Amino acid sequence: MNAKLFRVILPVSDIDVAAKFYATVFGDAGVRVSEGRHYFDCGGTILACFDPRADGDDCDATPNPEWLYFAVDDLQAVHAAIPQAGGRLCKHDVHDAPAGQIHTRPWGERSFYARDPFGNRICFVDRTTAFTGN
Repeated sequence: MNAKLFRVILPVSDIDVAAKFYATVFGDAGVRVSEGRHYFDCGGTILACFDPRADGDDCDATPNPEWLYFAVDDLQAVHAAIPQAGGRLCKHDVHDAPAGQIHTRPWGERSFYARDPFGNRICFVDRTTAFTGN
């Protein structure tokens, strides 16, 4: 079996705010596929921002409990875009370094941690330092 992850659902409570936030952070407008879904192609895996109320469901969005990691080409630009787009950089420490600051982690990744406007946990990693376990 050769499985490929092709879509990740990211719960949001306002699809327009989500589309604007991720378009600013990714530098790509993405595409609205329904009243409550906006898709971004992240290297062949779709990040699906999903607002259940806007899509007609009778439940509220709750933030993902775990981190989503994105490898990016310009870590500094993404770091600057997070607060400008309405997200927030994390204040806690990760491996003895402030999580919201760009830092080289003990395993060699340059990264920072943040939250989107809905509280989803997101981490951005310099693509050239992304550790894949190999």
